[in-house]
Amino acid sequence: MERYRSKVEDISKKIAAEMHLAVYDIEEKTTAKGKVIVVFLTKIGGVNLDECAVFSRKLSEELDSFDFIPERYFLEVSSPGIERPLKLKSHYLTAINELVEIVWDKDKTRLTTKGWLQEVNPDDIVVKDKEELIQIPIPAIHKAKTCFSNDRTREQI
Repeated sequence: MERYRSKVEDISKKIAAEMHLAVYDIEEKTTAKGKVIVVFLTKIGGVNLDECAVFSRKLSEELDSFDFIPERYFLEVSSPGIERPLKLKSHYLTAINELVEIVWDKDKTRLTTKGWLQEVNPDDIVVKDKEELIQIPIPAIHKAKTCFSNDRTREQI
């Protein structure tokens, strides 16, 4: 997909902007039914099923008209969900003040931190775990995601 990812992303962003949505991420996976291109959409307040369906039709029409993907593929359009992965710096920025779980390395030890994302800086993030502020270098992060929370959760962590 690397050959045509930027084209899929450009077309997706154009359609998303027209619909007042944002492209959160694009993934390619191989399943038993073949290649699947997954486009994750987001917006303040969340994306609904109708918006995903309209976006999917528009993107499918555009991809068919340009015909630059040589192999057969299936297109899926979805929301990243409540517990969404954090891969890009822009993902972290949208998760400020949210509960996050970060798996990272410190001095050759794998650590897991769960807390409230406080800051996103050029080279690190700051997570508040209980009353401790933990500064985590972005290159040390192996995996990160937002976590479902409610007011009681905020008091406990």
